[in-house]
Order: sequence, then structure tokens, then C-alpha cells
Amino acid sequence: MSVAVVTDSASCLEFSTARAAGIAVAPLHVFVGGHDLREGIDDIPENFAAAGPVTTSGASPGELTTMYREALDRSEGAGVVAVHISRGLSSTWEAARQAAAAVGDRVRVVDSGVAGMGVGYAALSAARAAAGGADLDAVYREAVAVSSRTRCFIVVDRLDHLRRGGRIGTAAALVGTALAMKPVLHLHEGKLVLREKTRTSNKAIGKLVDAIAAEAGEKGVALTVHHVQCADRAAIVASLLRERISLVRELNILPFGAVLGAHVGPGAVGVAVSVEP
Repeated sequence: MSVAVVTDSASCLEFSTARAAGIAVAPLHVFVGGHDLREGIDDIPENFAAAGPVTTSGASPGELTTMYREALDRSEGAGVVAVHISRGLSSTWEAARQAAAAVGDRVRVVDSGVAGMGVGYAALSAARAAAGGADLDAVYREAVAVSSRTRCFIVVDRLDHLRRGGRIGTAAALVGTALAMKPVLHLHEGKLVLREKTRTSNKAIGKLVDAIAAEAGEKGVALTVHHVQCADRAAIVASLLRERISLVRELNILPFGAVLGAHVGPGAVGVAVSVEP
């Protein structure tokens, strides 16, 4: 049997995509009105934030231990590669480390350093390598390599959600007088940091596209444009990216999941770009 691949719901992988690739997805959690809702399993209304205070949490060590054991059984001992959201953004990686230690040395955990389809690209590439017969170490190396070539950028309407969730990293300097700014943020060394300050949404989108085009250069790229309740804006970003980047291998538009959406807030647009070697 082939190596099994596990990821988490912060990957924003669609159910059909994950299932077709044989990837198991661990749900992260959204707590709304006293209810613990599992992303990708329980019904989470699109406007869940209107129901009251919202908090989130990663997958627990117990949940991941169960998933890893089941995945190891499916692989008939070939092993498990678990690709998770950046440890700088979620407790999930630490839970994964504990779970892997409990299951044994046939589990490899990858800190992707990214979020959204940045995680998804690494998981999908690992699953393709596994399906092609690669062994545990080779599948692990593939996931790490793709993670290292993947970047994530985001423009948010307001920093309030990131500030409340403690996910703003070194961009904390913006809080207060700069809340009226439209910042372009990116994930750097696994943490969300400020890339550029702008004063309007249009300028922010322009800088976002510039950053991604610079990252792509003349290489082929896979792109996913994420958004929270602003599909029209996401479509504009996708169109601009197609105009600017010559070798777009694939381009998808997907909403952020509930957990990521709770932190970036309505109106946010983010892009995951995976660059070919």
C-alpha cells in the first residue's frame, strides 16, 4: 500500500478534491454561541460571526492521534505524512507533534509555514508522490519542498479580526492609528507580517498582484485566490493575475474556511502561490 497523507481543514481543500487524492482532513474548530463546530463536518453558517463572539482552536492531540492511527492502518504500515498549517498561526502543529510521538516513527509531520491552499498544494503533491509509489521519506521530502516554494499574501478590509485573534504578528505596529490603512500582509517564516501599507483597497490589490507577479517571475505557478464574502473582488484579483503572470498552470477561486475567515474577516482576499522548481 502507499503512504497515507493527512492535512487539516485550514488547507481549504474541497471535500471532493481531498477524497479523490486520498487525503484525510482533520477538522479545526469554531466556537460560536457555546457550540463547538468542526470545520468541514458540522454546518457552519456563512454569517456565523453575527451569532456572537467567535473563537477558534486547532485540532487536538487526541483527534490527530486517532486520525494518524487510522491512516497508518490504511497504509498497511507504509507510513503517514501529515501536512499542517503553520505552527506560527495555530496550535495544530504542536498537537500533531504529540500525536505523531504517540503513534510511532512511521508518522512524519510537516510544518508547511503557510495556510489555505498553501497547505493544500503541499498535501496534494505529497499524495501524488505517494500514489506514484514513493516511500515515506520521499513523500515527506516532496511535501517539504512544495511548502518551501509556496507563498501566501492577503489584503484585509480591517485589522480588527486579526488583532482580536492574536494573529497579527509584527504587523501589530499598525494597530491603532493605522487601522484605517489597507495593509498588504504576507506569511514570512510562518508568521503573518506587514509587507506594505496602502491607503485604498485598489492600491492594496495592486500591490498584492505586484508581489505575486514578482514571486512567480518567469516560472510556472499554481494560484488560488481565497476570499471572505467578496467573490467579485476575488474574481478581479484572479483576472489581474492572469494578465500579469505568463505561466499560470492553474488558477482557482475558493472561499476561506470558517476558521481562517474568522481571523481575517469579511472582505479579505488572499492568494496562495506555488512556484515550480
